Amino acid sequence: MAIINPFRAIRPSKEYERIIPALPYDVYNRAEAKEVVDNAPHSFLAIDRPETQFGPDFDMYSKEAYEKASSMLREWLSEGSLIQDDKPCYYIYELIMDGRSQTGIVGCASIDDYCNNIIKKHENTRADKEQDRINHVDTCNAQTGPIFLAYRSNEIINGIVNSAMMNDPIYDFANEDHVTHRVWIIDNDSDIKIINHIFSTMDSIYIADGHHRCASAVKVGLKRRAENPNYTGAEEFNYFLSVLFPDEELMIMDYNRVIKDLNGMSEPELMDKLANVFTIGAPVNTPVRPRYKGEVSMYIGDKWYPLTMKDEVKSEDPVEGLDVAILQKYVLDELFGIKDPKTDKRIDFVGGIRGLGELERRVHTDCKIAFAMCPTSIDELFNVADAGLLMPPKSTWFEPKLRSGIFIHDISK
Repeated sequence: MAIINPFRAIRPSKEYERIIPALPYDVYNRAEAKEVVDNAPHSFLAIDRPETQFGPDFDMYSKEAYEKASSMLREWLSEGSLIQDDKPCYYIYELIMDGRSQTGIVGCASIDDYCNNIIKKHENTRADKEQDRINHVDTCNAQTGPIFLAYRSNEIINGIVNSAMMNDPIYDFANEDHVTHRVWIIDNDSDIKIINHIFSTMDSIYIADGHHRCASAVKVGLKRRAENPNYTGAEEFNYFLSVLFPDEELMIMDYNRVIKDLNGMSEPELMDKLANVFTIGAPVNTPVRPRYKGEVSMYIGDKWYPLTMKDEVKSEDPVEGLDVAILQKYVLDELFGIKDPKTDKRIDFVGGIRGLGELERRVHTDCKIAFAMCPTSIDELFNVADAGLLMPPKSTWFEPKLRSGIFIHDISK
């Protein structure tokens, strides 16, 4: 069953609570990361993206880059901008965006649970993206970005969390993204024992976001096992930094599609073909947001069209029944000739956080048509993972994003 351990977090000192935490390393391109760090040298992005400490032509994947990240981490610990707790604890991490709160438990999950599929995946990873974080974790002797995990809500854990949150948080700040971040420590031995036990009764925990970071942390752990054949399993490299949220706390946002041409079709021809897949509603001038599973909205020719999937294209299969899968099969593939959305340059994906206005903007600039999706549900994600299947690319968009640098897991011992 699942092992979720407390740990001795490396974390910002109180004076640095709003200075160090940063958005995940992979939401920035190189120029954007450099600009952030130039303006905020103590942003954790400086460690997560150590090429920001060098010139624009520096090899960001060089050994020197990762060694720079490691040395900066130790320097910040030495100077006191980062501190480490004396005993293993759990932590509560609350994020509030647009008045909506989600609260998770911060702990360390087992690499064996990942390998044995107790921690379940719903998407594939790419070796090239893994290798960067493998080198970063291995060289820094630390996991710097938490994995976003989900579990089915448990009343006992909820009670401990709610009780702890009645105390003053150790951190309480909001940054430029207008998301409030609050943290509490659970250091009571009794509560720690109960939380550890409750997780041990769970037979499934799910990766919501962070598949590449998770795979990288696991591979570092397995590498160190191979290098240390007398390992006991208690070493910190056997575990990876995670924030675990109960399913009822999570919100998945829509992940929308924009396409750069009509694949040689005229607009009337496209409409005729779409009528085989959808019941097409009357066009309107204002954005139409899908409200239910089976609904899609389309923007073309300065008009929004509500689309409702016909019964004959629906499926009870956990993957084939997803709205994004149905759109891919019957529209993007069959009508637009987009066989592989991961590699086809004619399609792009727009996270729901950008709003439907971004779809209109793209159609008015570099695209011809946009499809707005109803968000994939957390139950759909669980069903796909439980079946041992994988979701189509770009099926889920989670907000708010977990900050890096609030919790760091030292794997040197």
